Amino acid sequence: MPSRYARHPRTRTAAATLTATLAALTSLTLLGAPPAQAAPPTPVTAATARTYLAELTVKAEGSSDGYSRDKFPHWITQSGTCNTREVVLKRDGKNVTTGSDCAASSGSWYSEYDGATWTAPADVDIDHVVPLSEAWKSGASTWTTARRQSFANDLTRPQLIAVTDNVNQSKGDQDPAEWMPPRTAYACTYLRMYVQVKHYYDLSVDSAEKSAIQSRLSAC
Repeated sequence: MPSRYARHPRTRTAAATLTATLAALTSLTLLGAPPAQAAPPTPVTAATARTYLAELTVKAEGSSDGYSRDKFPHWITQSGTCNTREVVLKRDGKNVTTGSDCAASSGSWYSEYDGATWTAPADVDIDHVVPLSEAWKSGASTWTTARRQSFANDLTRPQLIAVTDNVNQSKGDQDPAEWMPPRTAYACTYLRMYVQVKHYYDLSVDSAEKSAIQSRLSAC
């Protein structure tokens, strides 16, 4: 006669499944789980961004006289045959494959600005969170070419992000008083990125720009 304490077959099956799952997870941990999709460097907190904003010099926006994108050399070689654009495309995408020249040939890219997903690299632009022209008018006109090059290819600060091409083009050289990502859920992150970059490079803000950022950051 079977013991009244004997396990029900279903219980044994569930226990075996759980054991196998735990073993698989342990094995995956030991082998090293696949890394999560990368993204731009995490920006400072909203509180820090508010502090940084208060420290920025407020002055009227400078002239665009003499400005040219060529004065901010990009995209420069980062390693091997990979330039900055290619590095960001690979960093911000999923399942990105590249050729021997490092150019992306396939993958998918989620644009934080508008919530769209793209599978063709040609549909994706690399946005300078603080636009090059905006930087020029807020202090970069006095920089050396080497410093402008570092700014335009900065992978350490949250200055570069892969986004939908026509959304990036609609932004142009506008600051947050004039343009914000259409996906409002990304507004706080975008402002934190923008302020951190301006603060790091000691760029100024005009009064309308500061007011707009200040107002929006207060809700973050």
